[in-house]
Amino acid sequence: MAGAIASRMSFSSLKRKQPKTFTVRIVTMDAEMEFNCEVLDHDVSKEEPVTFHFLAKFYPENAEEELVQEITQHLFFLQVKKQILDEKIYCPPEASVLLASYAVQAKYGDYDPSVHKRGFLAQEELLPKRVINLYQMTPEMWEERITAWYAEHRGRARDEAEMEYLKIAQDLEMYGVNYFAIRNKKGTELLLGVDALGLHIYDPENRLTPKISFPWNEIRNISYSDKEFTIKPLDKKIDVFKFNSSKLRVNKLILQLCIGNHDLFMRRRKADSLEVQQMKAQAREEKARKQMERQRLAREKQMREEAERTRDELERRLLQMKEEATMANEALMRSEETADLLAEKAQITEEEAKLLAQKAAEAEQEMQRIKATAIRTEEEKRLMEQKVLEAEVLALKMAEESERRAKEADQLKQDLQEAREAERRAKQKLLEIATKPTYPPMNPIPAPLPPDIPSFNLIGDSLSFDFKDTDMKRLSMEIEKEKVEYMEKSKHLQEQLNELKTEIEALKLKERETALDILHNENSDRGSGSSKHNTIKKPQAQGRRPICI
Repeated sequence: MAGAIASRMSFSSLKRKQPKTFTVRIVTMDAEMEFNCEVLDHDVSKEEPVTFHFLAKFYPENAEEELVQEITQHLFFLQVKKQILDEKIYCPPEASVLLASYAVQAKYGDYDPSVHKRGFLAQEELLPKRVINLYQMTPEMWEERITAWYAEHRGRARDEAEMEYLKIAQDLEMYGVNYFAIRNKKGTELLLGVDALGLHIYDPENRLTPKISFPWNEIRNISYSDKEFTIKPLDKKIDVFKFNSSKLRVNKLILQLCIGNHDLFMRRRKADSLEVQQMKAQAREEKARKQMERQRLAREKQMREEAERTRDELERRLLQMKEEATMANEALMRSEETADLLAEKAQITEEEAKLLAQKAAEAEQEMQRIKATAIRTEEEKRLMEQKVLEAEVLALKMAEESERRAKEADQLKQDLQEAREAERRAKQKLLEIATKPTYPPMNPIPAPLPPDIPSFNLIGDSLSFDFKDTDMKRLSMEIEKEKVEYMEKSKHLQEQLNELKTEIEALKLKERETALDILHNENSDRGSGSSKHNTIKKPQAQGRRPICI
């Protein structure tokens, strides 16, 4: 499919007497080139510079399988995104928000709240103007809903996000359809749609749901003569469908699109050529290499984050140990002060006890001296006995006071011993804190196309394109199987879209709905049975009746 996306460009020169030279500027997301060239026999604006848009002519059925090269995928993503924003492809509001979230992931990478703050999408064009005008919602409200889904896409690389965008966009009704105004034999105005699946006939007012479809495997021949175009179905019981276009040039373009799309339709259902196989193998190798590189970067990021967390933890523990050391020093100082006070108090108490003992000894000596003194008279004897009694009482009191002072001194000695023991324990704890290891040991982290291609003949002003009957009949069962698979995929995505649709339905302005919005809602109410992927089998369901439009 890479060749169909026009990865190579060439220009053929035509002779003209007075060619005009234009400055051509080619602009992509990654580069801008400007050069001079001659534009001959083309209806080109005379203003300079002239901008050319190089777009894909044929659309893939399955972008994930057919877009092999990453640059091809990126350019096709830009084309489809612009067509959706310019409303050339109709996209419902809820799907527009989901597509916008993948576009943001492709541009900005993973969501980071510290970097992607409120308002970072203010200058981005992410939603069609039709969707913005349809709801009473501010830009901040749209950004909030886009960011909510954007945050869920963490870990997707740019190419993965772009592919998810294309996988959703390829299921839209107008994706890859080229519309042409035609008239049938009765003169009724219709639209002819040409896409990767076949030919579709639309009402001019309804570009979403075809009235009838001709899949490529059921068309036998396509030809035109002058302005009349003829489609011959494979089943000869079905009438030939004829229509007229406005210009001969339009018929030529239609035939070119039919030939190209049919050719790609056939190639997709056959084994890949050697060149395509080599391209896919190279793409797989490149994808695997990038995946390994992303994994390596992710491991390095994880190791860096773990190292930062370890550093923060060690800094926290170091700070905690410093605080513990400070507290231990303060406790040691308080213990030393208390020990000094107790030692001083014990010394004073010991001196008081010695003084009392000395006084008691003096009292005892005085008592003995009094007893030894002879008192001759009874009165003197009585007075002497009274003094002796008083001396004995005083000596007894002084002995009790001395004993109390001695006990107090012993208690102070015991308190002093306990204070010194507390001082010893505080010094021991401080020594343990000072000798404790600061950083724990860190363990290292391991880180030619097939010969059966249909032929077309040019005779005069008529062109004819014949399809092989055997090719078409052989593909019927395969096409049916693909349609069944299409109906069964993306259930989870549909649930998400329905949830968002229900959330913003209350803010919708009914009077601003376009005709395509109304048609899309009607199709949704009836179910998916009226889309182009299902109307493509209507001729079989209707018993091969003649076509009448």
